[in-house]
Amino acid sequence: MDRRRFIAGSAAAFSVLGSLRAKPAAAQQKQPADQPFDAHGVRRLAQELAQKPYKAQDTSLPDGFKDLSYDDYRAVRFKPERALWRGENVPFQVQFFHRGFIFKDRIDVFEVSGGRARPVAYSPDLFDLGKTKPPGDAGKAGFAGFRLHAALNRNDYFDEVGAFLGASYFRAVAKGQVYGLSARGLSIRTADAKGEEFPAFRTFWIEKPAPHTNSIVVHALLDSPSAAAAFRFTIRPGATTVYDTEMALYPRTDLAEAGIGSGTSMFFFDANDRVGVDDFRPAVHDSDGLAIRNGRGEAIWRPLSNPRDLQVSYFADTNPRGFGLMQRERDFFAYNDLESHFEKRPSLWVEPIGDWGEGSVQLVEIPTKEEIHDNIISFWRPKEPLKAKSEHIFTYRMHWGQGSDYPGKLAQFAKTRIGAAPDNRRRFVLEAVGAPFNGADSGAFKATVSADKGEIKNLVLQPNPLTRGMRLSFELDAKKEPVVELRAQIMQQEEPVSEVWIYRWTA
Repeated sequence: MDRRRFIAGSAAAFSVLGSLRAKPAAAQQKQPADQPFDAHGVRRLAQELAQKPYKAQDTSLPDGFKDLSYDDYRAVRFKPERALWRGENVPFQVQFFHRGFIFKDRIDVFEVSGGRARPVAYSPDLFDLGKTKPPGDAGKAGFAGFRLHAALNRNDYFDEVGAFLGASYFRAVAKGQVYGLSARGLSIRTADAKGEEFPAFRTFWIEKPAPHTNSIVVHALLDSPSAAAAFRFTIRPGATTVYDTEMALYPRTDLAEAGIGSGTSMFFFDANDRVGVDDFRPAVHDSDGLAIRNGRGEAIWRPLSNPRDLQVSYFADTNPRGFGLMQRERDFFAYNDLESHFEKRPSLWVEPIGDWGEGSVQLVEIPTKEEIHDNIISFWRPKEPLKAKSEHIFTYRMHWGQGSDYPGKLAQFAKTRIGAAPDNRRRFVLEAVGAPFNGADSGAFKATVSADKGEIKNLVLQPNPLTRGMRLSFELDAKKEPVVELRAQIMQQEEPVSEVWIYRWTA
């Protein structure tokens, strides 16, 4: 069992002493009730931390919490009536996750109000522990994470709108949605043969929002063997939930394999990839494609797949305008799953603020035989290593929702289907929809399809009256090539009217 199943199934120390000197959670009861808080101090603390050798956190757990099963851990629930700011006239509440099961890292949490930071003290009394006995040594227990609640879907109920739990993972939902993909504060050496490094959030400072506001600010300190970082999230739940993110990164060593704006998702199968699938559902995935708006203004769509072997794709760029893992298919009958409701899973669009320079959007696709595993990762990787002992600022806006991944008038490829064709060829059928096709003469459009190897045959572009769009179909003769890179676009008088469809076909 992994982190995905727990969060899907659960509807769920550092002190601020002037320069924010760190102290363990066990010492919280000895600290003053509150301390001055300076948002810039979180950056100073991260910078100071990066100057020192990395020290791993003590992840030992009290007896009774060391070997909890998945079901036993799910039974440990925070008491909603003990939520932070419960009964106060503020638009958010905070609930906490207990340490245990696979969530062994401890976080420290501070409430910030009036320029002062007060530690949120852990107590077993905050939780309904189910069959688990209260820990004898509370100092070794503590919080594993927290979740934010707000009146998202109706005014008289506080829905869960976001959660921070496990390493540097966090996720969010928009109005009418359920949890799906996650984001990460930082990814390092993803899909590297040396093994991936998982940075972790260690401390959070949550600003108490004023009445009648629609946002909440969360500060976070991240640490790992290779780097420390400070974050400031301004979170606005709504029809699209937005995380305005400011990240100050301080590498301990030259960091050549950093991932910024990371998204982590699941793709099991769909109409483009059903090899070996015996399932009543037409599709199972949290995201169906990677969308990119590059620095040249070109819109790219890359459908996801569940490959037989690990696949890593690189999309070189300068100053990207946006990228993200999207869930475009919103029809229940495309999934037919009454429990998972994949049609309600959020997309995540990452919008860089300012110029990020040269680098690449990278996509990692990992083989999986079960839908419980997150096997898709996307992120931005700078071209040049991030130098040690220096500051690197990244500012970006994360859009969680079901709206368009990027503004513009280009048609989008809503569906990719692949099946058998004569003579061992593969038939591709692409559905394109959008404003350019509304009321237009279908004869005015033409399609361009290319392959880096093999041969394209029987290309057909025709209107689809049921989608009010265009259907592009062609056959690929791979000529025994194991991997073929494909590219397609729909044009009108030599001008593009659709995004660019890119696909990596593997034998």
